[in-house]
Amino acid sequence: MARQADNGGKIGVILLNLGGPDSLQAVKPFLYNLFSDRQIIRLGPGFMQKPLARLISAIRSKKTEKFYSLIGGKSPIEEITNAQAKALEDSLNSSHAVQHSNPPLPPISKPLSFRVYVGMRYWRPFIEDVVPVVYRDGIRRLIALSLYPQYSIATSGSSLSKFKEVSAGLPIETLSIPSWYDHPLYIEALVDVIKEGIESFDQTSKEGSEVHVLFSAHSLPQKIIEQGDPYVDQITGTIRRILELIPIRWHLSYQSRSGPVKWLGPSTGTKLSELASEGVRKVLIVPISFVSDHIETLYEIDILYKKLAGDLKIDLRRTTSLNTHPVFIEALKKLVWQGLREKDWDKSASLS
Repeated sequence: MARQADNGGKIGVILLNLGGPDSLQAVKPFLYNLFSDRQIIRLGPGFMQKPLARLISAIRSKKTEKFYSLIGGKSPIEEITNAQAKALEDSLNSSHAVQHSNPPLPPISKPLSFRVYVGMRYWRPFIEDVVPVVYRDGIRRLIALSLYPQYSIATSGSSLSKFKEVSAGLPIETLSIPSWYDHPLYIEALVDVIKEGIESFDQTSKEGSEVHVLFSAHSLPQKIIEQGDPYVDQITGTIRRILELIPIRWHLSYQSRSGPVKWLGPSTGTKLSELASEGVRKVLIVPISFVSDHIETLYEIDILYKKLAGDLKIDLRRTTSLNTHPVFIEALKKLVWQGLREKDWDKSASLS
């Protein structure tokens, strides 16, 4: 986790993310943690959730270990989220963070300092382990910022539920930021990597020369959406904002299905086959619901879908993940400041 050298920080920020196995040996317990969460997928009646999760994780672990072995033997999500935390902390603590904001933020009554932490839902560092550390560090006001741009009960909802459960047992004030799917700076960062991706293609050939942009979102069980979850609406909301800034031919698909239920579709593989049958030869995939590299980008898109596209005679490329893109970090900073002012924490006489 990122933190300042001294203990003078008064405002805490915790970045909430999925987490991922940090070794091949961690794959099986990571999968167990994932499938044990009924907010993602319900495996029979409640009392059967954990036994079935144990069975499924045992069955799937060997295959999944092979996938991780192809991307370095572990997920890079912890390192990337730590880098995001450090970049955000540095930006928040910059003496020019307020004055140089664009647009400028109104002046605050007192200088503040920040410490940014990382809390993962399904692997270390676990949210339930990090929040007590925040308290022991002397922080009494904590902003939880979900790194899922679009809200779903199965992603942001599950992480924030765990955060609220843990923080409720401590004398600490909290604020949660559950989604930011249409934040202008987030959209600007996406447009930047989309433009860069389109420009990477050779567009001199005529046949199928137009680049089609395929937004690929993490799939969810269809039943969750039918119960009123806003995830799909927020995915399309993000795309609408992108289209206001850049003219593109676009499509939407879903990836990363798991479990014996009906999932959102069409799948990214199916959509690639459809585009190939229509004569499309250049496709830029935008992993729209991901802000950092993980197995979904490094294996599923870069290896699995890349091979499928090659078989379909499609030149498939992917946008660079946002990771520590400076405009994206600026978006996170603005979200923190907006939350700060929502709670009037910037006006307090004492923040200790």
